[in-house]
Amino acid sequence: MRIGQTSFIFFVSKLVASLLGFVATIYFARTLGPDVLGYYALVVSLVAWIELGGRSFSTAVKKRISEATDPNQYFTAGGITLVFVGSLGILLILVFQTQINNYVGENVALFAAALLVANLIYVFVSAVLEGERQVHISGILVPLRTGIRSAVQIFLVLYGFQLVGMLAGYLIAGIATGIIGFAYISSKFEIPKKRHFKSMYNYAKFSWLGTLKARTYNDVDIIVLGALTSSTFVGIYSVAWGISKFMAVFDSSLRSALFPEISKAKVENDEQIAGKLVSDSLRYSGFVSIPGLFGGMVLGDQILQIYGPEFVQGTTVLSLLILATVIYGYQTQLTNAIDALDRPKISFNINIVFILTNVVLNVLLIPIVGWAGAAAATVLSASLGVVLAFQALTNLLEFGVPINEIVYQVGSGLLMSVVVIALQDVLVTTHIVDRPTGRLVILIIAGALVYFLTLLAISRDFRKTVDSNLPFKVPFVH
Repeated sequence: MRIGQTSFIFFVSKLVASLLGFVATIYFARTLGPDVLGYYALVVSLVAWIELGGRSFSTAVKKRISEATDPNQYFTAGGITLVFVGSLGILLILVFQTQINNYVGENVALFAAALLVANLIYVFVSAVLEGERQVHISGILVPLRTGIRSAVQIFLVLYGFQLVGMLAGYLIAGIATGIIGFAYISSKFEIPKKRHFKSMYNYAKFSWLGTLKARTYNDVDIIVLGALTSSTFVGIYSVAWGISKFMAVFDSSLRSALFPEISKAKVENDEQIAGKLVSDSLRYSGFVSIPGLFGGMVLGDQILQIYGPEFVQGTTVLSLLILATVIYGYQTQLTNAIDALDRPKISFNINIVFILTNVVLNVLLIPIVGWAGAAAATVLSASLGVVLAFQALTNLLEFGVPINEIVYQVGSGLLMSVVVIALQDVLVTTHIVDRPTGRLVILIIAGALVYFLTLLAISRDFRKTVDSNLPFKVPFVH
């Protein structure tokens, strides 16, 4: 398995998905406004929290299948567990449907129950595929799901279905891609034994907090904002958050590709390979998010302007969220390695600190400094998390920290921002391109080219990586 190519395939898939979602969100923001987007974000976030148990067991299934021991039994045991956990989640939603409807501000409880089922199917199928080291297939499901969701949502919104159309599109896409992905699973149903359930439980009882950490990072801001502010602010914040998560696409792809490889190296007691994989994860964790940070600081207001004038007030929040994405990316690479080394208890302890810090800071800072406090809370909690994760992993495994490569990425990002600012002045004063959207596209493309070519020129390791993963030879890259 060539990690670079696998990561790139997964990255391109998620990139396409993010671009599809980006374009669709612009349409929804302009058509529906921030209020409906706020309701939609709250429903999706609530469902994500309720499905935590199922996601945790899916992570355990991925881990056990990746070890290549009794994959069929673990596949079946995981499916049985998923049905049980999903049933509990549906029951929870039905019991508290009045409270859920009151919190969101719309009657959405029944939709939430249906979305829970769709999400659990999709998450389980993706976890099994990644455990089988079919990361490329799992990756392709991402843009497929986003494409189906966006198409159905746009169709329904065009015909007057606002929030209902948004939720129905999310539901249909989750079920459809889950069914398609299931067809590529090689594991078969085989009666599991008690030890298979116990082995999954022993992993999941610690890894569930890692799933909770991811949900805390992704959704706790929106959940707290939903209780303390209006749906308008929630909608604007969710758009800024979506843009920042776009910067983490490559980082997420890298984690998905590396997890089964580190897990396999651990089972084979090959610490040298495991250490090299960890170094590679740190080397390229910020490959996209670092230039994204500089780009967000320079062009953030123009990017948000595309969604509508009212969204521009989220410019400061956007920069803080992208910074949090950079820091959190390194934290998740480290905890991903810890989990792959079958030490979920250590990640459990790190995640407790991260979650408590994030929640407490959100509650404290939002009333004091407003919604920017939510973004600041994420930055601070992620910073603490990366320090704790680094200390823990150094006690488990010997690996190198590619400081030079990170410095090269920061330097390339700085040069990129300078060029973008200068080019922006030229475009505005010369009126070569009058439309703001056209100027923005030119600036983004130019900035990406400057960053990539600068990094290619100054980083020998980056040139080697590009050369080894291209299907053809490029003379000047050697």
